[in-house]
Amino acid sequence: MTLALQWAAKGLYTTSPNPHIGCVIVKDGHVVGAGVTQAAGHDHAEIQALKDAAARGHDVRGATAYVTLEPCNHFGRTPPCSDALVRAGLGRVVAAMEDPNPLVAGQGMAKLAAAGIAVSSGLLADAAYELNIGFFSRMRRGLPWVRMKSAASLDGMTALHNGQSQWITGPEARADGHAWRARACAILSGIGTVKADDPQLNVRAVDTPRQPRRIVVDSRLDIAPAARVLAGGGTWIAAAVPDAAKEAALRAAGAEIIMLPNAAGKVDLAELMRELGRRQINELHVEAGAKLNGSLIREGCVDELLLYVAPTLLGEAQGMFALPALTSLAQQRRLKFHEVRQIGDDLRILARFNPL
Repeated sequence: MTLALQWAAKGLYTTSPNPHIGCVIVKDGHVVGAGVTQAAGHDHAEIQALKDAAARGHDVRGATAYVTLEPCNHFGRTPPCSDALVRAGLGRVVAAMEDPNPLVAGQGMAKLAAAGIAVSSGLLADAAYELNIGFFSRMRRGLPWVRMKSAASLDGMTALHNGQSQWITGPEARADGHAWRARACAILSGIGTVKADDPQLNVRAVDTPRQPRRIVVDSRLDIAPAARVLAGGGTWIAAAVPDAAKEAALRAAGAEIIMLPNAAGKVDLAELMRELGRRQINELHVEAGAKLNGSLIREGCVDELLLYVAPTLLGEAQGMFALPALTSLAQQRRLKFHEVRQIGDDLRILARFNPL
């Protein structure tokens, strides 16, 4: 199963909105086939592993398949993997976890068992869950797993008052941040960041065959059609105030406008998260300024903080989150440290609000 998880990680940048799945087939103590789920609409991991075994001349009848998520049992873009495993004559299937998709949810394992295949699940489930935390979030809550990234000094500052921020953290931390971008289905920022920095919001520091969707929260459609985040088309703009002329110009630049106003004339952030879930966004990576960061946290839209902390002090400057002053410590928002690791000269902290 450890090897199957390694295969699953090979699909970290490519399989969305499908989960990242690995499969290893073992017979007589030897690995005879292995595979990873391909891009949506193509082979799942089990099919890749069966094809790999066939290409290597191995007979898989009676073999054991280790798969990091329960084999599917429904027709989507591809036929059910459970049917393929039954036809291949597998003797045993071990899954790390049951599939949270209600179209599967135990039915895949049940079909295998009904065909006389020995089945079990729960092996290295925690590791399998972490690989697919966004998929589990969308299946269970209808929401993406929202990871908010920020880079700051030891005193919590992200930029000087004049806006200068490049670079607080080192090159290793910046490359690591791009790896987290690459695994996300979409990257979200706000109009303030777009105006100040004109970011591309794409993945550049690591190799990836797929660029995440780019999303800008821009209530009044103030984004310029020439903004770099719109280059190449496909950007979603979440807005609240209609403006026919601005909308036409942005659509001509290849953007899609998503109108989601709240009572205050701002973007309804909670509804935006629900809309992204409906649009099959598993993991949402947020790189925004303090104002939008604070709003997302206040609205309960953030699941996890990804913080890079540099061993430096900036003094009075711009902070990470614009949150209201508290009158009591009882009002504090508590998180749980999930992981703390040194990346180059900096610390990477993963802290979670809402463990699933």
